[in-house]
Amino acid sequence: MCVGICARVLGPCLFILGLLSILANILLLFPSWEWRYLHMKQITQKAMQMPGIWGGGLFVFPAAVQITCIGWQCGCYNTSGTCRKMFVSILLSGLALLGSAACFILSGVGLTEGPLCLYNSTHNNMKIQQWDYPFLALDSEHMNSRTSQNYLYEPSLWNSVCIEPSNIVSWNVYFFSALLIISMVEMVLAALQIISAFFGCICGLCEKK
Repeated sequence: MCVGICARVLGPCLFILGLLSILANILLLFPSWEWRYLHMKQITQKAMQMPGIWGGGLFVFPAAVQITCIGWQCGCYNTSGTCRKMFVSILLSGLALLGSAACFILSGVGLTEGPLCLYNSTHNNMKIQQWDYPFLALDSEHMNSRTSQNYLYEPSLWNSVCIEPSNIVSWNVYFFSALLIISMVEMVLAALQIISAFFGCICGLCEKK
């Protein structure tokens, strides 16, 4: 395993994934490209917790920058000791692994719960419109047992249950799914860098001088 070449690939990849994670989370805050729902605070809770920004983004960037510097021998990384560089890399990659794992978990919960939206509800035999999580709150009489288990398998409901924001269900499904995929890849890359850094402590960067 050539640790130096590996770092040249992993670092930029983590940086790009961090940017994509932040972008996906920002888009979750503006369903259907509208800002008024954020202003009214009618945004899905897991999107408001912004796991893609801090977990998949900010926690990953330090590792991405440091790994890239190791790979390309930038600045002080051209002269500092190999073990010291690898130890810092392990710590920062561990931080990236924790952040991306948190993003993965919160995005999965957000995808499972469904979006916050305005929908038709029944209260005391009266039909009213309210903001809530319909795929958690709707009674079994509004959904058959198969549908109530997981709305993700019933795309026909996505545009019929939620009134506002428009297309909110598909919007949340697409971008929470994107966060799941991005954070999963980040976890794999961070774990690979931790393994690579251990080898780096033993074997060095294994590059020709």
